[in-house]
Amino acid sequence: MNKAIVVGATSGMGRELAKLLAVHGYTVGLTGRREHLLVELQQEIAAPSYIRSFDIAAPEAMNLLADMIQEMNGVDLVVISAGTGVFNPDLDFAGELETIAVNVTGFAAMANVAFKHFVKRGAGHLVGISSIAALRGSGNAPAYGASKAFVSNYLEGLRQKASKLKLPITITDVQPGFVDTAMTKGQKGLFWVASPVKAAREIYGAIAGRKNHVYITRRWGLIAWLLKNLPDRLVKL
Repeated sequence: MNKAIVVGATSGMGRELAKLLAVHGYTVGLTGRREHLLVELQQEIAAPSYIRSFDIAAPEAMNLLADMIQEMNGVDLVVISAGTGVFNPDLDFAGELETIAVNVTGFAAMANVAFKHFVKRGAGHLVGISSIAALRGSGNAPAYGASKAFVSNYLEGLRQKASKLKLPITITDVQPGFVDTAMTKGQKGLFWVASPVKAAREIYGAIAGRKNHVYITRRWGLIAWLLKNLPDRLVKL
């Protein structure tokens, strides 16, 4: 039986993906900050599961993820779905620091543990949830866009490292557009908003296909092309 850990399984895409992995026969490890939501999810899924509550930005997070991997006697797949972001046009620095602590430091800590496990095991699959926001800076959420650019670049670096080691370790960079989660609540002018269920289905497809990169949903590939090619003067507008 395949085994997976979903880091950030208490809500949104992470929660739906954990449920989908269980449906497809995975034993699942569930992590998140809110233990009661992990317990609820564990009771909901009809598959062997493990739970561990922690904040990925906490100093002990690396050890706690490593402990879960050991408790599960190794895993084939780690999905890092935990993340945060704030609409911060006034550059409140506390908000910027929280975003960096979770999306940069916390993400790197989780990816580091997962990748080293897969190197030791000789194979594996690491999935990181980045964002379409990684492609350009944002005046309304500077730290969020920058942190997601870090996620995508970090994953690319690990992919190169796996190639140099000549190990069958798949690294998948998932870049969603707008998804109906707590992070998008109250925002105006959103379009092509995917449900967490639909997003999870497409992420699972990328996992099953062992893809290096995927936009969620696929139509966001068009927006990505525009963002990459628009002149700076138009982006500023």
